[in-house]
Amino acid sequence: GRMNWELQVINADGSNPVNLTHTPDLDEMYPHVSPDGTKIVFVVDEGLGRNRTRSVYMMNIDGSDRVKVAHNGREPCWSPDSKTIAYLEGEYDRYTTREYATSELVYYDVATGRRQPHVNRDLHHMYAICYVPGVPWMVGVVHGGMGYSDTILAFELQGQRVFDLAPWRVKGCRPDVGSDGRTMVWGETDWELCVGTFDVSTGTPQVLNPRKIVACSERKKVYHVDLSPDNQYITFSYGPERGGQQVGGRARGWNICVGDLDGNWVQITTDGNDNKEPDWIPIAATDN
Repeated sequence: GRMNWELQVINADGSNPVNLTHTPDLDEMYPHVSPDGTKIVFVVDEGLGRNRTRSVYMMNIDGSDRVKVAHNGREPCWSPDSKTIAYLEGEYDRYTTREYATSELVYYDVATGRRQPHVNRDLHHMYAICYVPGVPWMVGVVHGGMGYSDTILAFELQGQRVFDLAPWRVKGCRPDVGSDGRTMVWGETDWELCVGTFDVSTGTPQVLNPRKIVACSERKKVYHVDLSPDNQYITFSYGPERGGQQVGGRARGWNICVGDLDGNWVQITTDGNDNKEPDWIPIAATDN
């Protein structure tokens, strides 16, 4: 049969993997868990050939109650209050795996299903968007759009202002800002992951004290870094130099890793079974 993508939950030590989706005819990818820990938003590639589409769906954390959020949508993420999903509309009707083939940013109200386009209609060719908790900003990557070749941007949630973060020694892709609204991680190159402090105290976004936390040999690559809910750890995908980057592309030999912000990390999957695009699940603290 054809190889397909499924969403799995696994403990941070690599134990107890559970398949949430069980859909041999569909490809579920790119999961993001709501900050309240109750839901997952993800993309699904369905159909074959010219009829193939990528759409945004959400479901409960246990895989139940799947709801279609947006046809021909991609790159979804959650608002800090778990009430809104931001996503990007596909640029073309025809299917493509290129992440940056996006047009407008839209906000989807989870309770009502209402959609609200971002006021800045020029946000174009963006991907890997995420909210910055506590402040009215988002970050994301632009590729060949809006007058930029390839850079990480900060932009207003409800306004027109856009700032290139390159002057703060931030370059690369796939930024993720932690629940503190300050700890930011990103992939600087295909071999290096970085951390810095996102700061808007001056009124405009800046990133302070950027430093490398993971560097691997050039025969290997790292992608899809994601901060833990307590802003202390990262998870990322790691594998051979062939494959791994694209959402929906094969990644033979790729595994999921967990590390700290001091550069110590371990693999938590070992089967190399195209494992990638990890995200943390917030779990309510218990009194021990």
